[in-house]
Amino acid sequence: MNIKSLLLGSAAALVAVSGARAADAVVMAEPEPVDYVRVCDVYGAGFYYIPGTETCLQISGYVRFKIAAASDVDNEEGDDYQAGSNVRVRLNFDAREETELGTLRAFARVQSTNSFQQGGTDTDDTYEMDMGYIQLGGLTMGYLDTLWTEGDGFQTDTDLPVGDFETNRVSYTFAVAGFTAAISAEEDGTGDAIPDVVARLGYEGGWGGFYIAGSYDETVVLGDDEDGFPVFATGTNFGLFPYDLVDDSEDDGAFAIKGAVSLKDLLVANSELKFEGSYAFDPSRYSTLQIFDNVNTVGDDVNNFGGTIPVEWQVGAGYSQSFGKLGVAVAGVYGQTFDLGAFGTLDDGTVGIVNVGDAEYYRLVANVGYEITKNFSVLGELSYANLDLSDSDAAFAGGDDEIDQTTGFVQFVRSF
Repeated sequence: MNIKSLLLGSAAALVAVSGARAADAVVMAEPEPVDYVRVCDVYGAGFYYIPGTETCLQISGYVRFKIAAASDVDNEEGDDYQAGSNVRVRLNFDAREETELGTLRAFARVQSTNSFQQGGTDTDDTYEMDMGYIQLGGLTMGYLDTLWTEGDGFQTDTDLPVGDFETNRVSYTFAVAGFTAAISAEEDGTGDAIPDVVARLGYEGGWGGFYIAGSYDETVVLGDDEDGFPVFATGTNFGLFPYDLVDDSEDDGAFAIKGAVSLKDLLVANSELKFEGSYAFDPSRYSTLQIFDNVNTVGDDVNNFGGTIPVEWQVGAGYSQSFGKLGVAVAGVYGQTFDLGAFGTLDDGTVGIVNVGDAEYYRLVANVGYEITKNFSVLGELSYANLDLSDSDAAFAGGDDEIDQTTGFVQFVRSF
């Protein structure tokens, strides 16, 4: 009996120990739960929630390889053209979330462009901010395109808008049922407290849309630099500038207006026809156009003429048509400049600022694009620009009363 009791007690003890070990294995500490990235479908494709927050983030951009050529610009081998290539890398960061005051958004764009200049110099631009702004509901503040260029230009890559630049601005947009009304206070770079002002009314619907915009350029002329060259707020001085602003001691600002109408699928499906025009009452940075292009040369423009000219009025049209993966577009503008000033020989034989008169110009653009595969496309574009100085002082143009240029490029873009 004692031996039997001893055996039963030993067996019970073994079972108890085994049970205790099994219980210990069950209650071992488990790994911490992981907060996996969740898709955010509130704002469209590509957004996801930043882990641990209700903020949605989208990262997008592209890598572009471009080969371009331009006539009437001498290269180092003595040819009357330039050709070159560049690579651009762009990154966009778009963060959004909903608040009691509306959608809160922060957008930042950085990019860098590499190109080989004449002489084989490799210019690797550092990454720099191309755009950055904050939005809350209809309020926008930051560095981005002026409100003046919102929705303007044509369907070609060279979209031919007047006053195309970026600036620091604070603006508000009211939107309802496709209609928008916006006003913007924009930095003019003068250092005073009075900004430029832009207002815009527009509509977008299934058939297309329209807009009308007005701008007030608070300060147009800034004075002379240390070398006696006139400096204007209308953009970079490339050798041509508004003659009316020379020694203008009563600068009272400048007004400009612009409008456009866009018609979608009017002729056939997947098409868009657009008309646009502008008029400036005085020379203004909101009414300039880059008519000539450079490919590789830094600071050397066509026949000493710059890309940016002061436009008094301009009218134009554009048409685009897509056929599945294939797309074509054409655009053209015609306009007139203000009286142009330039450094030349005066009547007394001295060198000074010469009024070379106004000039008429036009530019035509056409392109063909093809989607090779998803997120990878190729585009070829050809452009012709003409500046007619026949009614001005032709001696300024080296004896020519007409300056023209043909440019073209082929680019491959991998977007993501």
